[in-house]
Amino acid sequence: MTRPPTAAQRRVIDAADPVTGRLRGTEAQLAALVKRGLAFRHPRPPHDHFLTPEGHRVRQGVTGTPEPAGEAPASTGVFAARVGGEETAPETGRPVRLREVHSAWQGLLELRRMTNPDGAVDRPCGWERKHLAEAAALALEAAGHRPAGPGPGASGYRVRTTPQPEAVAVHEPDGEALRACAATLEGAGWQVSDHREPRTGNRYLLASPRRA
Repeated sequence: MTRPPTAAQRRVIDAADPVTGRLRGTEAQLAALVKRGLAFRHPRPPHDHFLTPEGHRVRQGVTGTPEPAGEAPASTGVFAARVGGEETAPETGRPVRLREVHSAWQGLLELRRMTNPDGAVDRPCGWERKHLAEAAALALEAAGHRPAGPGPGASGYRVRTTPQPEAVAVHEPDGEALRACAATLEGAGWQVSDHREPRTGNRYLLASPRRA
């Protein structure tokens, strides 16, 4: 399990620019956040540091958004996209989870804007290409699709890595829901193709981040 940020790291995250996620801190502090996947160093001068989608999610928890009565407080740990099939996972649809997913998705769009050479937000960025399953799952959950619960027969999507470079497989037992997943990923800047498993004949999607 990933440890939550230290108190000093949370202060740096909390002080980030609320719109761009730009960070201020010592080199050691910023390097530690990068190492933990909460920040990235911009490749172009002046090489400022910005929050990643996980960092934005953590910042949301740090800023102290009040929770409704009866809701468990949001975790200040690193945000985890639901790829489907997790044994233990936050309940989809709860207000806390909806806010976490929305914050992570907005952070990802900002990451696209800051790191894509032309500032485009309609196609995946370098971070997504290094975290294919998590990025595709975040796009699906942010659009309202339900991840599968534990067990082979559970309904909902499952995103899995494949031997193909820059491609993930998306499984969904319901054909209409699978088509909806394809539309969501295409709208989020992914190239999607429909396939069938040779042995079972079950349909699934192959999705790759679009480059242009």
